Amino acid sequence: MPHLAIERWAKSSDCEPDACPELSRRAPVVLTVEGPHGLLIHAVTKAAAALGAQAGARLTDARALEPSLIAVPADPQGDAALVATLARWAGRWSPLVEVDGDGLRLDVSGVAHLFGGERGLGRDIQRCFARAGLTAHVAIAPTAAAAWALARYSPSPQQGEGDSAKQSGVRATGLSRLGRTPSPYPLPDGERELLEQLSPLHVSALRFDPETVRTLERLGLKTIGVLLDMPRLALARRFRAGGDVVDALDRLTGRKDEPLTAAPVDPPPRAGLRLEEPATHPEAAAQALERLIPKLVRELQERHLGARRLSLTGFRVDGSIAVVSVATSIASRDPQHLHRLLADKTATLDPEFGFDAFALQADWAEDLGAAQDSLVEEPAGTREIARLVDRLTVKLGPRAVRRPQAEESHLPERASGWVSAVASPPIQGRGPRGGVLSKGLNALEKASERTSSPLVRHPPPAPSLEGEGRPQKLLDRPEAIDVIYATPEGMPRRFVWRRAVHDIARAEGPERIAPEWWRQPSSARLRDYYRVEDATGRRYWIYREGVIGDGRGGLPSWFIHGVFG
Repeated sequence: MPHLAIERWAKSSDCEPDACPELSRRAPVVLTVEGPHGLLIHAVTKAAAALGAQAGARLTDARALEPSLIAVPADPQGDAALVATLARWAGRWSPLVEVDGDGLRLDVSGVAHLFGGERGLGRDIQRCFARAGLTAHVAIAPTAAAAWALARYSPSPQQGEGDSAKQSGVRATGLSRLGRTPSPYPLPDGERELLEQLSPLHVSALRFDPETVRTLERLGLKTIGVLLDMPRLALARRFRAGGDVVDALDRLTGRKDEPLTAAPVDPPPRAGLRLEEPATHPEAAAQALERLIPKLVRELQERHLGARRLSLTGFRVDGSIAVVSVATSIASRDPQHLHRLLADKTATLDPEFGFDAFALQADWAEDLGAAQDSLVEEPAGTREIARLVDRLTVKLGPRAVRRPQAEESHLPERASGWVSAVASPPIQGRGPRGGVLSKGLNALEKASERTSSPLVRHPPPAPSLEGEGRPQKLLDRPEAIDVIYATPEGMPRRFVWRRAVHDIARAEGPERIAPEWWRQPSSARLRDYYRVEDATGRRYWIYREGVIGDGRGGLPSWFIHGVFG
């Protein structure tokens, strides 16, 4: 993935033209990282590359040639996390996937025919990565070193004809020289073509360190083909330490093994049960569940996990399977609760010709350590509420049981929404006033409380029209009102809503909310919210949209958005 860093940045919201026009994808942007002597260019856009910017160069040198370059900090850790995620996703093509820097190495031995041959496999990989917005250079070769060299240095990296059984693997013995010198083993046609493709590549394709590459270039050994024609003994004497040229050539040609190490993946908690005879009774699944629950709970306890989604699978004698699943609102490993959720579902498993095995798996598990509800007081009841939600979800379905969720938005109508009750738990500290800033303010408030002297009495806060400042009831949509005010930008004096006139006795505000420029068009106007109370004591939340002279419309409009009490 040669452009992983810049393509990942291009997919982020930081480079949307509406958000920041100077950071559009057509701008000369370079991603930078800290170097020993200043910032280094990590990746470049096409526009920056056209102006001469290159990865690895110093930012000051590049800007001396082209001052219009825009520098943006790179995120190598985020790129590495994306590659790790892609490694798990690439399991669709091979069970053995290894992370190799900004690329992936796959063992495709015996799987290419499932995709119509090696060329079909390469095209499928490129199409899938393209749909994800990533560029992938694909090469299939008998050795991992040859595939790495072709994918990164060949002008047309995709290789493989499917003519040789060895060619679809990762390693093949018998590759020694370029083909001009007789080989001790007969080479298939596909492997001879592979050596012809490797011959003109630069020696950097062998993954040498920069010092070894400079030494080879001074000696005139600039391509892999020239190195393959050199005597092995001379290369071994000249390059003993640092870059082992002979070892690199052996890994390239298959003389030396280079096994792949798959990325570690923790298997999900699972408990299995095999039956001596096929069970055709409808209660077989329920009886198997009673034996599987303790096994699964024991594994969850050993791994300090709690189940969020469980699936019970019944394997029939004819090769078919039957699956039922349940989800929980919070992580749990309570055997009675898990058994109660799945007990009603087991009746839907049809044995048909009989079950000969069962498996209970926690498809989604989260960390869950030991916790104590309370020492002297009554428990808060969080677990009981969660169990009630789980049972209602099993009975009524996940779409019928929902809970509110705070959203990252300043606009009141977008600050909350509804999600399934068994979805991820709500994130603390988020909402219209949440996020990182809210967490920082909360931390400062707690710190000030700890450092304040207990002998100092702070004055009570000034009385407000409404404690929280936001109404308990919001209208589905803000409704237009007619307002009478003393000055265009002053306090409202009277408003008409639903054909009723309300004289304002008290008013507090304004609370200004700017438009969300990353979501709304440039013509969106700001809002000034007021908390008002009419002569009868009823309180409302109204706002003025826009101000005179803002250049985004005519006179300001007034709306009512909520009701207090």
